[in-house]
Amino acid sequence: MTPATPTAAAPIRQHLPSSSSARSGNPRPSGRLRLRLPARPRAAPSASMSAEARAAPSPVPPPAHPTYDLSAVIALALSEDAGDRGDVSCLATIPTDVKAEATFIAKEDGVIAGISLAEMIFNQVDPSLKVEWFEADGNYVHKGLQFGKVYGCAQSIIVAERVVLNFMQRMSGIATMTKAMADAARPACILETRKTAPGLRLVDKWAVLIGGGKNHRLGLFDMVMIKDNHISVAGGITNAMTSVDQFLEKENLAVPVEVETRTLEEVRDLLKYTDENKTSLTRIMLDNMVVPLPNGDLDVSMLKDAVQLINGRFETEASGNVTIDTVKKIGETGVTYISSGALTHSVKALDISLKIDTELALQVGRRTKRA
Repeated sequence: MTPATPTAAAPIRQHLPSSSSARSGNPRPSGRLRLRLPARPRAAPSASMSAEARAAPSPVPPPAHPTYDLSAVIALALSEDAGDRGDVSCLATIPTDVKAEATFIAKEDGVIAGISLAEMIFNQVDPSLKVEWFEADGNYVHKGLQFGKVYGCAQSIIVAERVVLNFMQRMSGIATMTKAMADAARPACILETRKTAPGLRLVDKWAVLIGGGKNHRLGLFDMVMIKDNHISVAGGITNAMTSVDQFLEKENLAVPVEVETRTLEEVRDLLKYTDENKTSLTRIMLDNMVVPLPNGDLDVSMLKDAVQLINGRFETEASGNVTIDTVKKIGETGVTYISSGALTHSVKALDISLKIDTELALQVGRRTKRA
């Protein structure tokens, strides 16, 4: 294999979550794996800490999707870099037999995500690479922390470097924002939406899970979601719900059903329909029922009224005007879920680097206040 050229997917190590499309086979022996419990910056654990307390958390598997090929997504990202020549910089400067060790360094505080995906990428580039982690997906890392290493062919490490970092930085940014939103939203659960990067939906939604959120529907196939345009075309919320119930019964199909409501009148109409008919409805979305006020506060009275009307008969989901500043007040209204497109559509990536000369990298990082 020429390290500068992407190869077909190799078997995933046993401790990693396998994608539904990963090739089967016997995993190769892994390097040492040292993981810590998710935590914010902390002192070293005491000697008396139990083995159970030091045990590593289980890796968070990616969402299950019937057609998404994670290995193909990785191959596309590698091919995007390699083109039809491979890494000409590596080929010109680094002999193929040179070995190296590179260190992952966090350049800002946040929640790390994409460790399992990074291993899949390294494995796909060169199965002989060995990766060692000192943190797990979902752990909080601080600026300057060295949280992992990769050993092996120098060309292979450098070929994989940018693809690994691109995925990890985006996933870590999503996980960091999700963790902040999920903590503030309690007791409500935070969800993302379908506002994901094209082609990276499963990766984006995986990062939400790592950050402590839950997934909304993966696509158009796994939930009936009656939105404003469906309602407008159907001629009203009752007509739309009637059509859905008839369709699901005819097709003998059992999937969750959510209806978007924009006014209290629509909520009442929907509840009247469910009182009078056998229905498949599972969740009611309460869209844009929070109103920003000129003084910076938030009027959630309409949202509260809607939750009281529903009175626990169905799950509820608040949507619209959801930010890190508003999510706490929205969560206090009694809604079951809060969905936010901002988790994925405009996320800021977490700055991470992979350096062979770690000491020089840290020296430069301290000089520029990034380590």
